[in-house]
Amino acid sequence: MITATPSALGTVRSQSLDFARGTRWVSPALVGVALLVWLTSIGVFLTHPLEQLPIYFVNRYLVLDATSLLFVVVINTVFLGICVYLYSRESTSPVLTRDIRSRAALMLLFMAVINLGVMCNHLILLWALIEISTLCAAPLVTRGVAAKPKAVAWRYMLYSAMTLAITFLGFMCLTQSAHLRGVEISFAVDELGSALTAGGDAWQRLGLSFMLFGLGGKLGLAPLYSWMPETYEAAPTSTSALLAAVQYNISVVAVFRILQIFHGLGTGFVSQELLVMGYLSLVVAAIQVMAARNYKRLIAYACVSSSGVIALGLSVGKEAAYGVVLYIVSNAFVKSLLFLTAGRLRAVYGTNEVAPLSGVIRVMPFSGLLFTMGIFALLGFPPFASFIAEMLILSGIVQDGNLMAFTLMCVMLTIIFVATGRTVFPMLWGPSRRSGPPVHESWIAALPKLGFVGILIMLGTYTPDAITRLLRAVAISIGG
Repeated sequence: MITATPSALGTVRSQSLDFARGTRWVSPALVGVALLVWLTSIGVFLTHPLEQLPIYFVNRYLVLDATSLLFVVVINTVFLGICVYLYSRESTSPVLTRDIRSRAALMLLFMAVINLGVMCNHLILLWALIEISTLCAAPLVTRGVAAKPKAVAWRYMLYSAMTLAITFLGFMCLTQSAHLRGVEISFAVDELGSALTAGGDAWQRLGLSFMLFGLGGKLGLAPLYSWMPETYEAAPTSTSALLAAVQYNISVVAVFRILQIFHGLGTGFVSQELLVMGYLSLVVAAIQVMAARNYKRLIAYACVSSSGVIALGLSVGKEAAYGVVLYIVSNAFVKSLLFLTAGRLRAVYGTNEVAPLSGVIRVMPFSGLLFTMGIFALLGFPPFASFIAEMLILSGIVQDGNLMAFTLMCVMLTIIFVATGRTVFPMLWGPSRRSGPPVHESWIAALPKLGFVGILIMLGTYTPDAITRLLRAVAISIGG
């Protein structure tokens, strides 16, 4: 039996302290970079009125238009909040301290790729950037606390490769369609429409179907949804927030680009495809939320439900389009709020399971309150933006005359509401099983989450005119 001497233990402690001192600059630097990028995005938003857009650059491979401007602001706002959260957590997490350098580097690379993807004016380049973002995110997933996080990361990459391969088949079908008609095809977003035909031939319709089906898988739409709950649960909470609120939106932008290209070309069958995927996603989410006994997995299945709502709204378009855009933006902040607060719960209780948690609102008053507000926002309660967005989507569905979609959406959302409340509210408000004084949260850790709540209330009560016009411009571009 080998026994460590006091001097050896002292040496190890000294080395650990030296390493911690050597990495103290990383998380503040990460926050600084995120703040600089966020201020730049806000500056671009304030100095570039919609009348001046679109603006093309880098040989027209990148574009600043209403869609890219909106999502650049959203994703960089979310990223700033995640970086502040990491900064607040590093001082109390030795594991985070040990790998903060590599984690920060991967996160910055990930965000650089996402920002380029959101501004991309070329479908194939955008397709490649989505896959590169997956390769950047996979090592972050392996840092989770699941039993086999590397296996989860491999499955995440496998699903991503499969869904993007289906999307690439769509590109090939469009190329074949143009070839048979003797037309040159360019996959630049602003040029591809000239190579398409109104109504479309069989190859063109097949290509559009493949592209939306593949990207639907990236959005967690059924039937290719199973990667999302598993990955979101297994990943560290900061990574879950990155995937759910940042990477998710680059796939949304890809879908928007396709809808913008095919707008007005008589593609009514697309509505049926989106409708079916939306139906299936809501049904799957409702069943799985009823069975969920893990609060992080419950949030993940709620993300599947949100994708279903988005698909239903996109299938209608027209009056529902503004609600879809508002719903997507609000969802980014709801998901970030919930995942970051879930990380705080795990730090205190050491588990993602609901059963050991009870009376969270008494043990962790501030975090419990924020988690409650996040759940209310997720379920579409006023005064949060998700309430207005869901009402606009439902109104658009009714005006379109699709009462079946209206009924199914209302029924499934009601089931999800009841099942979520049955699981979460006893966890939050039940009798506390934990002794000792309440656990308080630092103001730095609370700041980003309070910011997300403020944004959600602002979007749900009074939206500044500049933001309203930007949301409306994006909605019009996708058929609103």
